[in-house]
Amino acid sequence: MQMRAPFYDAGPMTDDRSGTPLDDGWDSQATLVDGRWIDRTPRRAEVTPRLRAEVRLLGWLAPRLPLAVPRPFVVGEQPLVVRHALVPGEPAPELTAAHGRELGAFLHALHASDAAEAVEHDAPGPAAALAERRAELERMRTVVLLLLPAARRGDGDALLDAIAQLPAAALVHGDLGPEHVLVQDGRLSGVIDWSDAHVGDPAIDLAWTLHGATSAFASALAERYGVDAELRARALLWHRLGPWYEVLHGVETAAPETVASGVDGVLARL
Repeated sequence: MQMRAPFYDAGPMTDDRSGTPLDDGWDSQATLVDGRWIDRTPRRAEVTPRLRAEVRLLGWLAPRLPLAVPRPFVVGEQPLVVRHALVPGEPAPELTAAHGRELGAFLHALHASDAAEAVEHDAPGPAAALAERRAELERMRTVVLLLLPAARRGDGDALLDAIAQLPAAALVHGDLGPEHVLVQDGRLSGVIDWSDAHVGDPAIDLAWTLHGATSAFASALAERYGVDAELRARALLWHRLGPWYEVLHGVETAAPETVASGVDGVLARL
């Protein structure tokens, strides 16, 4: 599991549903096959066990959710190839209050899933999620924090401290953003990109939905989900953390423009 949340767009989606390769993932290469299947192969060796875990987790989870999610299965070895049917729909240019109610119901069902049973079906559990979180925060302290103006580093340090204290108690998507929510015929049709699913803080899935989306969508989602003040505040912390991942990605890929954009985002959200 590589936590990237709350949503960080690593680059433009190239899936035009026309049969071209889909180069949208940090961890796996996706290809549209026969206009109806998505095949994914790991980009790095350490991604292979995570793809296998997705097969088991989503096979268990999909029937429990009110919207479609991928249901992958293995179709090849050496290299591993995991396939799932194309989830219908497209990212919507504008999400409405009705969409907010639908996604609120979806997230409520997801977060109410039995976390222990999810771990039995290969979701990373609380201990693994918290260890990954600590590692990510340490990288942010040693890389991102030093790129901020000295006068703002105290605020950044306080944010990282606050994130470290957040709970890990519910099954979460872990990277929920507008590119991962699909719409067909005016209704939400599915939620995709589950490679970061884990047992963590449910507020991570509410970061973009409450603090990065339109007010009508966010208000309707909050009402349907039952968001309280404490959960909303935790979601804001995750929202503020989002650009830190952009900075890390820019450093790792030697992309100074991405680093600069990420630093601007960090400062704007602090």
